[in-house]
Amino acid sequence: MVDFDTANLPVEFDLPVEEEEELMLPDLYVGLDAGLLAPGDGIVTDRHHASSDRYEADDPQNQIAGQISPFALSGWLRHGCEAVLQAAGASACHPGESNANFRLEDVYDRDLEAGYHEKGSCTDDVDAGCVLYDLFGGFGGSPGKLIRRPVSFSPVRSQVDVTKGEAEAHYRQLHTQVRSRNEEDGGQPLRHSTRDVVGNLVGTWKLTLREVKPEFVGLLLEAIAFLDAHSDEYAFQLGGARNFGAGMVDAEILNPLYSEAEVKCVYDRRKSPTSEMERKDELWQTQCRDKFVEALQARTARRDGELPVPDGDEP
Repeated sequence: MVDFDTANLPVEFDLPVEEEEELMLPDLYVGLDAGLLAPGDGIVTDRHHASSDRYEADDPQNQIAGQISPFALSGWLRHGCEAVLQAAGASACHPGESNANFRLEDVYDRDLEAGYHEKGSCTDDVDAGCVLYDLFGGFGGSPGKLIRRPVSFSPVRSQVDVTKGEAEAHYRQLHTQVRSRNEEDGGQPLRHSTRDVVGNLVGTWKLTLREVKPEFVGLLLEAIAFLDAHSDEYAFQLGGARNFGAGMVDAEILNPLYSEAEVKCVYDRRKSPTSEMERKDELWQTQCRDKFVEALQARTARRDGELPVPDGDEP
């Protein structure tokens, strides 16, 4: 049975008792579907680079597996979390220290005016700080409560285990010669550009909560839904090369009531959702999901007096 930490909630939190034992928490699976990713922090591969001049299905170089760095994924997720809080009328905890070396002229101050508060300033009124600070943590003393793993990938579908946060994807290293456009130069090459990418990525990103607070779950649910709804907007795309069509991700949090076998069923092209999965989908949407979102609203309102505290009776 999941042991929820409700110490920071000004309202009661309860779920159908018989369902709490079925929750996958503290693990959450983010379903990812992307045509092309070019994460700026790079990709770790387990073999040599793929052939650039030919493609043969049985060529070992075309069977490259690897990992997508969690750093780009984490920044993308946090950006979604910030947007959710700001859309609700609250300020978001700034990801950087106010006296950090990256601070440039009035950029930090403009961030504060645009809907952020200084990192850690939220702990003055509430020990744990705002929900974003509590979840992602600060540098040094506060490590955060969310474990974000790399996404392991393989082009061989049978070698992918989505219950471990893995995905089917194809790695390529793209090479481009940037040539002069000056007629007098005769199109001579100026520089060589190399970019690591993965294409046709379908699978899961596994997240784990160190502490299972209902408001954490609510924030992650709303953030992923927001990122999915705004996947074609430049600011909410994942990784680099956004102007070239990369980084548009269809994302969803898989029903936390699913068993591991049911999570696998979602990605098994030979199977359709079972009647039990459909029952759990209805239960999650009608009785469970809103409870976590209300917990997020209550936690946010506790810090920002201008936001109403949900009473649980509203539809």
